[in-house]
Amino acid sequence: MSEGREQDQPEEREGAVRPSTAAARRERRASSRPAARKDGSSAESKKSVAKSDESDEDAKKSRPTKSRDGQEKRPSLIGRGFRYIREVVSELRKVIWPTRKQLVTYTGVVLVFVVFMVALVWALDLGFGAAVFELFG
Repeated sequence: MSEGREQDQPEEREGAVRPSTAAARRERRASSRPAARKDGSSAESKKSVAKSDESDEDAKKSRPTKSRDGQEKRPSLIGRGFRYIREVVSELRKVIWPTRKQLVTYTGVVLVFVVFMVALVWALDLGFGAAVFELFG
C-alpha cells in the first residue's frame, strides 16, 4: 500500500483513530500538506513567481473579482433549492458521525438521566403534595 493511499483510507489501517475534535482534524490535515511560508504562500509558488513575473497564474491572483453586473440578481426558487440541498450535503460530509458503540453508550446515558430526573420530579411532587395536604388539610 502506498503512503498516499493510507491517508485516503484511514479505516483500513490497523489502529487508525478518527480525530474527534475540530482542532485534531485541522492538525491532521496540516500534517499531510507541504509546509507553507509565514506569508501564506508555499515555496513552489515563490519559485514560479521568481521564474516568471508575468505568468497567467499570477495575473489571475492579482486581478480584482469580476463584476456581477451582467448576472441575474437572484436565482430562481428551484435554483436556490438545489443550492440549499448541495450545501446541506456538503456540511453533512464534514460531520464526524459516532460509531455504533458510541451511539449505544450515549443513548444509554441519556435514558438513565431521563429516568433519574423523572423519579426526582415525582418524589418532589409527592413530598410537596403531602406537605400541602398536612398544612391545609
